[in-house]
Amino acid sequence: MAKALNEGLRAAMAADEKVLLMGEDIGTLGGVFRVTEGLKAEFGENRVLDTPLAESGIIGTAIGLAMRGFRPVCEIQFDGFIFPGFDQITSQLAKLTFRHEGSQTFPVVIRVPYGGHIGAVEHHQESPEAYFAHTPGLRVIAPATSHDAYWMIQEAIRSNDPVLFFEPKSRYWQKGEVDRAAQETGMHASRVVRAGTDATLVGHGAMVSVLLSAAEIAAEEGTSLEVVDLRSLSPIDYGPLLASVQKTGRLVVAQEAPGHASVGSEVAATIAERAFYSLQAPVLRVSGFDTPFPPAKLEGAYLPDADRVLEAVDRALAY
Repeated sequence: MAKALNEGLRAAMAADEKVLLMGEDIGTLGGVFRVTEGLKAEFGENRVLDTPLAESGIIGTAIGLAMRGFRPVCEIQFDGFIFPGFDQITSQLAKLTFRHEGSQTFPVVIRVPYGGHIGAVEHHQESPEAYFAHTPGLRVIAPATSHDAYWMIQEAIRSNDPVLFFEPKSRYWQKGEVDRAAQETGMHASRVVRAGTDATLVGHGAMVSVLLSAAEIAAEEGTSLEVVDLRSLSPIDYGPLLASVQKTGRLVVAQEAPGHASVGSEVAATIAERAFYSLQAPVLRVSGFDTPFPPAKLEGAYLPDADRVLEAVDRALAY
């Protein structure tokens, strides 16, 4: 996925000279995860900018650049580092187009490596996506595959609205095919990635691979699970998910983030409202616990895995 993102950024920069990259150590080093590796040498230091350690300054500068016609792509080095820039994102960037009654656009992309599974320390394994999905004026998306990462980063950069682009860092090293000739499906379209009949599993980012693993295990035991990749957290495309629940009658929502007031909560509530008469069991949620992210040696107990997902499936099927 890291290489796919790199190629997607390269394609976007080649297509539009107003696209520029900003972030801590993204130029000469190529970023902590090497997502921007080689881009400074190819496009120059005026388009790949190494910034100070000041997330508020990065976002504030990007807002000013967007006002002058540029399309800045900001990297937040780790998920937990986004909070010094939170005010700029939620109080300014999210509201400026509305404040200008649509006469001014702010095409800023904020790349956020997020989530666990890498054994890192505090502030390096968080899942803060719900804060931004809750904020009107921001688009929030999260690819789960290399193919989606390649295409969705380009779509995000072309958007005239601010986009929070959450990258599941545990997927950076996983290999997957990228079809450069494919037609884009739209960065807000959810998608069924595995067909099934007995229950529906839905998630985003790194959780999709966990759900697919759970579905494989269930299939060996004779249970057919359908898996839906949300891809977009704001707005959410409920069409494929509603169609799936209407077919299976059961839904398990999974995420790495804590469960309280989360994206999973919103999905569960909406499906309960819009597909009530199709449900044969309550919508069940599997999530991280409502605690700060634990030390690395305990992340395996904190993060949802296939066993926790299948335990929820068993409860849904028992109704």
